[in-house]
Amino acid sequence: MEFTPLHFLDQPIEPIFDTPPALEKSPACPNGFIWEGKTYRAIEMLSAWTDFKRRGKMARNMQPEHAAVASNRGSLNVGRFYFRVRVLMPNSSTAGQALMQIFDIYYDRAMKNVDDRKGQWVVYRELREG
Repeated sequence: MEFTPLHFLDQPIEPIFDTPPALEKSPACPNGFIWEGKTYRAIEMLSAWTDFKRRGKMARNMQPEHAAVASNRGSLNVGRFYFRVRVLMPNSSTAGQALMQIFDIYYDRAMKNVDDRKGQWVVYRELREG
């Protein structure tokens, strides 16, 4: 299946989990998300992947042999969990048909500051099939 990016968004979202994830810093795909006050329910997870690449100053603070291991399994506050989801658009019932869209979302494990250590969920981009 081929996907073409439509819009780069990179905006914070609030995830919706029917059952909270067992591991907060290694979450599964959410069942939906709230973005700009609207609720988007995930109908289908199309794919998932991780990126444990160290960026910025974090890329230079590890010995090469340790960095190689960390790039495969992650390290404290480093890494992103990506999910490509098909969602039901809010208020999309038009003549009995629901409109759906595809988004890439991710969870960034990096803490923003000492008061907010949980990381952040982001809607990365909107895509089109084909």
